[in-house]
Order: sequence, then C-alpha cells, then structure tokens
Amino acid sequence: MDTNLHTELSKSAALFERAKSFLPGGCSRNTILRKPHPIYAERGEGCYVYDVAGVRRTDFANNVASLIHGHAHPAIVAAVSHQMRKGTAFSVGTEAEIDYAEHICSRNPAFERIRFVNSGTEAVMASLKAARAFTGRPKIAKVEGAYHGLYDYAEASQTAKPDNWGQPERPSSVAVSRGTPQRVLDDVVVIPFNDVKRALELLDEHRDQMACVLIDVLPHRIGVIPAAQSFVQALRRWTEHNAALLIFDEVITFRSNFGGAQQWYDAQPDITALGKMIGGGFPVGAIAGRAEVMEVLNPLNGPAPFPLSGTFSANPITMVAGHTAMKLYDPQAVARLNALGDRARHAIGEAIKTAGVPACVTGQGSMFRIHLSADAPANYRQAYLSPEKAALLSAFVGHLFDGGLLMVETGTGFLSTAMSEQDIDDMAAVVLVALRKMKPHL
Repeated sequence: MDTNLHTELSKSAALFERAKSFLPGGCSRNTILRKPHPIYAERGEGCYVYDVAGVRRTDFANNVASLIHGHAHPAIVAAVSHQMRKGTAFSVGTEAEIDYAEHICSRNPAFERIRFVNSGTEAVMASLKAARAFTGRPKIAKVEGAYHGLYDYAEASQTAKPDNWGQPERPSSVAVSRGTPQRVLDDVVVIPFNDVKRALELLDEHRDQMACVLIDVLPHRIGVIPAAQSFVQALRRWTEHNAALLIFDEVITFRSNFGGAQQWYDAQPDITALGKMIGGGFPVGAIAGRAEVMEVLNPLNGPAPFPLSGTFSANPITMVAGHTAMKLYDPQAVARLNALGDRARHAIGEAIKTAGVPACVTGQGSMFRIHLSADAPANYRQAYLSPEKAALLSAFVGHLFDGGLLMVETGTGFLSTAMSEQDIDDMAAVVLVALRKMKPHL
C-alpha cells in the first residue's frame, strides 16, 4: 500500500473512532460519512483540499456549493482577520450589515428588502412563515423530491419512495423524520416537477388555503435539471390570480447569475431564500423580497406579524466575509464560471462517449450532475435511485474520490472561481477512468 494512503487511512480511522465516542454516528453532518470511515481535512487552498495525511484532492463539492471562491481566498481571509480584531458579534447593530444588505439588494430588483439569518434551512423556514403571515393562510406547495432543508414543512416528500409516494398525478406528502405530525404533512401540497397541468389541478383544490408555492429552479435532488419556463410562468400566474406568494429557493442556485437563477426566467418571485455562498465561507442565510411582503417582519409599528431574530444573525464576520466574496463575484466572474461549467459538462459528455457506458450529464451554470443512466431524468421519480442503483453510484463516486476528486455523493459538482480550465480537463480524465471501471457493472 502507498505510504501516504496508509497514513491517510490510519489517521482518519483513528479520528473516526474518537468521533464515534462523542458524536452520534461519529459526525455532526451525515454528508461526511463514507465507507469504511470519513477522510478528515487538514486545510484547503484555492480549489484543493489537503487531508490529514497530506493527500491533495480537487474540490468539486465546495462544502456543498457554499465556497464560490474555493478555500481561504486571500481577500476574504484579510477582511475577516481585520474584523476579528474588532469583534465577532454584538447585541447592537453594525454598519457591516447595512453595507452588505445594500449590496445584495443591488444585484436584483426583486430584492427590495432583506433579512439575514444563519443557514439556508432557516432562510426557507423564514420565507414560509413570512408567506403565512402575509396571506393568513396555512398551506404551502412544493415540488416532489425537492430539497429545501430541515424544516418539517419544507422537507415533506424529499425522500419519498415507490412504496409511499402515491400516484404521479397526486404525489403524497411523505415525512422524512420519524414522528413528524400528520397535520404538518396535511398542510403541504406536493406537486410534480415540470408538469403544468397536474400541478395546477392540485393547487386549485387548495386555492383558498394556499399561502405560497416554493420552488428551486435547478433542483439538486431531482437531478440538476432546470425548471421549464412554462412551469415557472404557470406557477407565477397561479399565485398572482389566487393571492398566494411565489418563493424561490436560491440557497444553491444564486451562483447561476449576478442576481440568481431567477434571471433565467420571465417570472419574478415574491420572496427569495438565500444561503451558502453569500456567507463567504461562514454560516449564513437570508430572506429577500418585495417590500410589501417583507413588511410582515417590521417591528417598528407595533408587534411584527412575524417576529424574527437570531443571536448570530447578521454577525459582522459573516457580513464582511459575504460582502467581500460577493463583490468578487461580479458579472465577469459569473460569466467565466458558467463558461467553465459548459466546459465541464461537455468534457464529461465526451468521457461518457469514449467510455461507451450508459451515462449522461445534466446541469446548468456552474453546476453539473453525472447520472449512471443513458437518459437524463425528467422528474424526481425518474431520478430516484433504487438500492442497487444507489450502490453503483456510490462505487462510482468512490472511484472519483480515489482519483483525487471531491464530489457530492450524488455525483454532483459545484465549481469555484479558483478553478482553471486545466482543473476541469483533469477532472474529466478522472471521470473517464472511473466510468471505465464501472462499465462491467452498468
């Protein structure tokens, strides 16, 4: 066995044994787990991660899309270091919050007001609660299989399976966490992705109780396939005609354009949930939207219809880090990264052809996902992986890992501005080797 690999396995195995003595499952986030044990990072630099044994891997996970500039960008490090010497959090306001709010709102005319929170989950939760406060209605609608974080209402149906997902024309509202109250599930209307007719029929049944429709226009769990223009526009028209709100979850997809993936569409949401990359590498979330809706958060004229606070919301470390990161992510940086995304998807497609395997690649902007099937999925049910198919994908991602790539466990990659064309081409070469290893099993 290679000396570095042996050292890596030994150090990581020992760390995992320690972790299991204190952490359920040995971790605080299930996504780090891999067999036989996780690998532990020592440091990150640009688009590379060095583990505890010194092994370097190119990072296409980027902490699940949150590091738009890769690791330890010098400008962000300098800005945060300067703020650290002045303090990390206060029970009074800071100008850093105002500066950053002004910048984010300047990126998109739909962002008339903004509130900062601490995670994408919290941003989605706040968006849904704001919609209920504004409309006075209890129910939300979401797309089958779409991931929107930990909130009971937002997570309904995201792990539905063939034995409980119901009929295609009427998807079931299925709990993720055991013990979720049935009354929570009853207030979530699950609609099929990109199916205008069926979605509108389901929404019409609840038109008088519907607070909002929540969508991700490039949903990761559904296969990183874009929402159709007709689907988004139909939902926009329906919400307008029925006094409900349209919410975009752009926690991941805000990277897609200067003002978010919503700029691909001729439809402007009432509320947008933000997170991940806008923190510059620190925990963050935000809810942005039109002023009339955001007024439910305003406590200046008596108790707010939706009181919202948080100990670390808008802390100056996150504000300074995020502001620095987003100023660097200007229109030119967005265009360059999306061009790298085109290069990545093309190169992966060529690797699939060369390997001669039934696989495909999907995605848009600076995101891609590799599927071990000849045809791209059109919805959650087609993207769903049986245990056998999940095992094949896990083996494939394992080959990528062994080849020096960090990918999300679904075979998804998120690019960073630290990457070069050579990094993309090197990635495609590793994908080709991995596909050839998988060929006998596909």
